[in-house]
Amino acid sequence: MTRAAVLGTGSWGTAFAATLADAGTEVRMWGRRAESVDQINAGCNEDYLPGIALPAGIRATTDAKAALAGADVVVLAVPSQTLRANLAGWADSLPEGAAVVSLMKGVELGTTKRMSEVVAEVGGVEQDRIVVVSGPNLAGEIARKQPAASVVACRDLDQAQRVADACATGYFRPYTNGDVVGTELGGAVKNVVALAVGMAEGMGMGDNTKASIITRGLAETARLGVRLGADPQTFMGLAGVGDLIATCMSPLSRNRTFGENLGKGMSVAEVVAVTRQTAEGVKSCHSVLELARKHALEMPIAEAVAAVIDGVLTPREIVDLLMSRQRKHERI
Repeated sequence: MTRAAVLGTGSWGTAFAATLADAGTEVRMWGRRAESVDQINAGCNEDYLPGIALPAGIRATTDAKAALAGADVVVLAVPSQTLRANLAGWADSLPEGAAVVSLMKGVELGTTKRMSEVVAEVGGVEQDRIVVVSGPNLAGEIARKQPAASVVACRDLDQAQRVADACATGYFRPYTNGDVVGTELGGAVKNVVALAVGMAEGMGMGDNTKASIITRGLAETARLGVRLGADPQTFMGLAGVGDLIATCMSPLSRNRTFGENLGKGMSVAEVVAVTRQTAEGVKSCHSVLELARKHALEMPIAEAVAAVIDGVLTPREIVDLLMSRQRKHERI
């Protein structure tokens, strides 16, 4: 039997742990808070997935070394901006030969590194063992066993297949891919685009507006990805347009909901106070924009979102800014 260690007890980490368990994988989870660990050992995670019973075969601990011992697959499911600090404490305990899976969708502030690059640098993990899982994977729906598909990407396709086999169930269908760069960037940039779509929703704008933002956001994502060596076809698949649609259109999306509150006139601080959480795109919009500037690329939607987050512009002002940009060929 395959054994997996899932480090992180948030909504997606818990939902993926449940999927692994349903696929017949033995799962050990690590959590920072004893309260979360106790809930998981009691068969639930009311803090993040209320009302959902977890499958048998999942055990949790606050001891990361114990969770990692003997794991064939290590799943990293912490907030992207905390990965470096967390992984520094875990690196010596990572089992040799284990696949190291990133569920995180972000670009590191300051370094502009993708999560797989942080794993390689801090964890000392070879690229052929680093796997990225991304797609239209709203955690609550997957935890309720609603059918979904995803991409399992790794430079070594045999390793990708190994992870896909460990999480494939009747409701979760993983596809393999060798494009780690494109898979990661699709997951990171879509959070920024979802903030913009949420702002449009909050301002009362319709489906034409939201579809336009989604489509142009996809164009920005693909331009950045291709510049960094990604396969452009990746952005037409589950890790690209699939994840983008789910995150931008679902009320379950934290990024879309955060943007919606901004569109209604709330400040970032006010939204955080009301929701008691910060959406991933609020931080990663700056690192995505910095990455684009390093490569001399224009990303006007990301730039507009960052300006709202920083309090430089209001959502209403960025509408005028984006609509008044010089017109050009669609594919430029």
